[in-house]
Amino acid sequence: MVEKGLRSTAQRRLIIDTFFEGAPHMTIEELLQQVRGVDRGIGYATVYRTLKLLAECGVASERRFGDGLSRYELADDASSHHDHLICLSCGKIIEFEEPQIEALQDAIAEKYGFLVTSHKHEMYGECADCQRTKKSAASEGADGMRDGA
Repeated sequence: MVEKGLRSTAQRRLIIDTFFEGAPHMTIEELLQQVRGVDRGIGYATVYRTLKLLAECGVASERRFGDGLSRYELADDASSHHDHLICLSCGKIIEFEEPQIEALQDAIAEKYGFLVTSHKHEMYGECADCQRTKKSAASEGADGMRDGA
């Protein structure tokens, strides 16, 4: 904040502390709701500007997972990287690390003489819980058809 010429206010410190302690992949609205539990006077614009500032400084990463919402997570450090599985049914986001994927990406970049400065890997589908729920509902529906026949 000093580097950007901004004052370190109590509201900004609360937003930053709450973000660091909060769940991964927070939306602005989710963070706003949490900080307003402590300070009702914090506005949407203050949360928005603070998250944008954290992203500009490389402390946070803005993510978009195809649902129209911007989510923020702590930025990966140089030694770690993770990817995401996104459930299209319930919205659950699962983080994973897979060294084989990272090695393959590095090998492909090297093969083509490409210098990768950043990348993201996102897979969309249905989580195990949603698959079980659908399977259970289908099974109950089939049982009802047999019972009624």
